[in-house]
Amino acid sequence: MFSRPLFSATLRQAARPIVRPAAYNFRPTPFLSAFQQRLLSDQTRQAIEKAVSSAPVVLFMKGTPETPQCGFSRASIQILGLQGVDPNKFAAFNVLEDEGLRSGIKEYSDWPTIPQLYINKEFVGGCDILVSMHQDGSLAKMLEEKGVLAPLEGGSESESKGESK
Repeated sequence: MFSRPLFSATLRQAARPIVRPAAYNFRPTPFLSAFQQRLLSDQTRQAIEKAVSSAPVVLFMKGTPETPQCGFSRASIQILGLQGVDPNKFAAFNVLEDEGLRSGIKEYSDWPTIPQLYINKEFVGGCDILVSMHQDGSLAKMLEEKGVLAPLEGGSESESKGESK
C-alpha cells in the first residue's frame, strides 16, 4: 500500500506543467543580430562585385579548377567542362584562400553553400542547381543564349547562324 500513493503522486507531478521563473526561460542571444550579420564591408562587397564582373562565367569554389578541394566544386567544374564553356570567358576564385571572400560570397548571394556560379553577373546557383539544370538541359540553353560556349571546331558559330538567315 505504501508504494501506491507514491506512484500516484509521481504521476500527478508528471502530468502538471512545469512552471519556471522567467530567469530559466532565458535564451542566449547571438553575438551579432541578424541585421548586423547581413552587413558586408564595403571593401568585401567591392571585391566580390569586381570578381563577379571579371568574366562572363564566374565560379566561386573550394580549390582551383585544376585541383578542386571538394566534391561539389569538382562536379561543378566537370559540368561546365561538359557543357563546353569557353575557358577565355571563365574565371574561378578559390574561397579557401580568403576567409572574407568565403563568408562574404555567401552573404552577397544569400546562398549558404559553395560553389556558386554566376553567369553575366547573375547568380545561377550552387552545385545542386547546376546538376539539375545540366540534367534537364536548361543549363546548355542558358549558356548558349549568353554566348559563353567555346566555338565549335570546324566552323564558327557566327558562320552557321549567318547561313540560316
